[in-house]
Amino acid sequence: MKKKLFETCKTILIAVGAGSVIILLFSWIDSTSDGSVLDYISKKFSYENSYIDGSGIHHVSQVLDWSAIKLAVICVLVVLTAVIIIVFRFSAGRREARLQEELKHKEWEIDLDSQKKNDLITYLAHDLRTPLTSVIGYLSLLNDAPDMPENKRADYTKICLDKAFRLESLINEFFDITRYNLQEIELSKEEVNLSYLLTQLTEEFYPILQQKQLSVRLNDPGEVMISADPEKLARVFNNILKNAAAYSSPGTEIMIDMEQHNDAAEITITNHGKTIPKEKLARIFDKFYRLDDARSSYNGGAGLGLAIAKKIVTLHNGKISVRSENGLTAFSVILPAGVPISAPALTK
Repeated sequence: MKKKLFETCKTILIAVGAGSVIILLFSWIDSTSDGSVLDYISKKFSYENSYIDGSGIHHVSQVLDWSAIKLAVICVLVVLTAVIIIVFRFSAGRREARLQEELKHKEWEIDLDSQKKNDLITYLAHDLRTPLTSVIGYLSLLNDAPDMPENKRADYTKICLDKAFRLESLINEFFDITRYNLQEIELSKEEVNLSYLLTQLTEEFYPILQQKQLSVRLNDPGEVMISADPEKLARVFNNILKNAAAYSSPGTEIMIDMEQHNDAAEITITNHGKTIPKEKLARIFDKFYRLDDARSSYNGGAGLGLAIAKKIVTLHNGKISVRSENGLTAFSVILPAGVPISAPALTK
């Protein structure tokens, strides 16, 4: 209803504007022709009335020709109505075309997401076979050879464990893909100490970081308090850290910097690795988009982690961005504080 009213008002304003332009143009033409245009029109809409009074004096006066004026007014109204109808139809046509285009684009995006989702499920189903076959094979060897040398048994056990972790990762990807469109993310806000939250996360990442000899440096400015959903926020930084660990060069350091402003907190997570091309950087928060095209590598997740992170940050009225240059990739998350700076620390 509001949209229709807006469009109607816009059309009327356009018509009034057009009328004003016509009047101004007419005035300019009349002034440049020393009033001859107005004189011509006045003659068209009036006639001379001559009569002789009782004293025999002859009088001549200009009398408006109301029939001509009525006809002119009717013609002008017809023309203005036609202009308004044409403008309204044109505007409505453009609006409808734009809506159709937006609808087609949304349908295309849905089809593309559906295709990506189906492809990922197909790839994951295929990839499940490899680690599962290895686990069964090595467990069979261990079962069939109870007198196997201890060092070889340890090697086989380690391989089985690695493959089991890979299976767990693939199954989690299945859950992420199927769960993404089945649930809406709802926030349950409370006072959160970001320093405490990030310290906990870095400690939990220790086993993953050790695999690539990575380290984390947290520049902790002290208590950084915000109003947020701690569980969802942990998921944001977990996904960013997981991405940083996956694409960091071995033996490098992941840096986490925090800054507290008057009304917001900014967290920047930087890792050393290959510079991400601009065309990939522009799509990094798209769902089902993966930086690593090799679908079966450990780096190749479902492509939902960063999309989910962006959705959660947006629900917190925050902003998330990324930049990559000279081998450094930095994810920046800005979150509104929502609580006084002097708020007490979160206790668990």
